[in-house]
Amino acid sequence: MRFAIALVLAATITSFTHAADAGKHLFILSGQSNMAGLDPDMSFTPTVREAFGAEHVIVVKDAQGGQPIRRWYNQWKPATGDAPKATGDLYDRLMTKVNAAIKDQKIATVTFVWMQGERDAREKHGEVYAKSLAGLIEQLGADLGHKDVNFVIGRLSDFDNDNKRYPHWTIVRDAQVKVAEASKRGAWVDTDDLNGDKDGLHYTKEGYKTLGERFAKAAIELVRTADR
Repeated sequence: MRFAIALVLAATITSFTHAADAGKHLFILSGQSNMAGLDPDMSFTPTVREAFGAEHVIVVKDAQGGQPIRRWYNQWKPATGDAPKATGDLYDRLMTKVNAAIKDQKIATVTFVWMQGERDAREKHGEVYAKSLAGLIEQLGADLGHKDVNFVIGRLSDFDNDNKRYPHWTIVRDAQVKVAEASKRGAWVDTDDLNGDKDGLHYTKEGYKTLGERFAKAAIELVRTADR
């Protein structure tokens, strides 16, 4: 019996050692207002820490309300014409935070958590959203030296499924699902039950907590699936 217990303890210690040697799990959260409203410390960070251990997790968030994807994807182009132009400035701001957080750290996995699209739906850029989102994920992987980036997308809620206020709402919503389901490293989460009565576009306090939990669970599953 003592020998069996010793074997179990040895296996457990070896598992933890291997996890530490492999590096840390990096989670990058970004997007516009509904990401800005999410406090990772309420639900996302505690959930991923419970799964992998606090010492094996790095969480970085940078978001700004009301912004189009072209402020992250520096190769963005409209469906026709040359304007508006991509800037990529919010991506640069995000990466400044990321690079500071991972300095001198070994990174085992990278998971990108994205909650954005409302502005593109409003500006009628839905036709290029799928290409832009896929390009942004590729851009991030290239800059971090991780081509195997996991990503979780928060699908736009049912706020304007009639496309009355935001003409490309359902186009962007469908594009998000398309990008996620086209990759074994992608996932999307439902937000239809999270938006509140105040304006319908943004989530309730409890909704943001639930969103963080859903993001975390999807991210954990992607990391664990990649490890198998």
